[in-house]
Amino acid sequence: MIEAALIHQCADPQIEIAIVERFIAVVGSDNPLSVTITSGDRIILPQAPQNADAAVSLIRRFVGQATVRVGVTQYPAGYGVSDATEIPADLVDACQNIRMGSALFGKVYWIVAHARGEAGPGTFREALAAWRTGIFEDAYVFGEADPGPLSGEEDTSMENTPEVIEGSESDRAPMSEQNFDPYAAGIRVDLSTLKGQKNHE
Repeated sequence: MIEAALIHQCADPQIEIAIVERFIAVVGSDNPLSVTITSGDRIILPQAPQNADAAVSLIRRFVGQATVRVGVTQYPAGYGVSDATEIPADLVDACQNIRMGSALFGKVYWIVAHARGEAGPGTFREALAAWRTGIFEDAYVFGEADPGPLSGEEDTSMENTPEVIEGSESDRAPMSEQNFDPYAAGIRVDLSTLKGQKNHE
């Protein structure tokens, strides 16, 4: 489990720390080197990286060909980059990943809040769904402008939402920026035994 002290130290200060803690508890990974790759209705399972260099190399290999989620917050690696070489090496640093992921989730959260006209328990749940799929109201949510917090609106998103933490393992699983559950897919591709072959998906 990621230590609370690290989350407090590294989380973006623009979003309430309780929201960040819940966000990471539900969709995050305990492994800063975690790289989740999905393509279409399949999960691609290459050999798990053992160090930061291997993780970054794996990310750069698949960004642009598949959906790649990275690190503690399962940050969407392709967001904000036009070329795989632009993927920063510190994306797999736990603190930097928390900082970037919490800032991006904060934007998603406020997009949902503005759309619903309130920042309540439902806002948090919808923001989690949007983070997992990358889609909110038929738009690529990560690419939307950040509207900032609702003015004069009390944030009650952390009240009466125990089900967010107590979900099943499938609830916690990261998902791709597509409207499907890759963990329910019947096909999985293990690339760890394929040497020298490039993925053409």
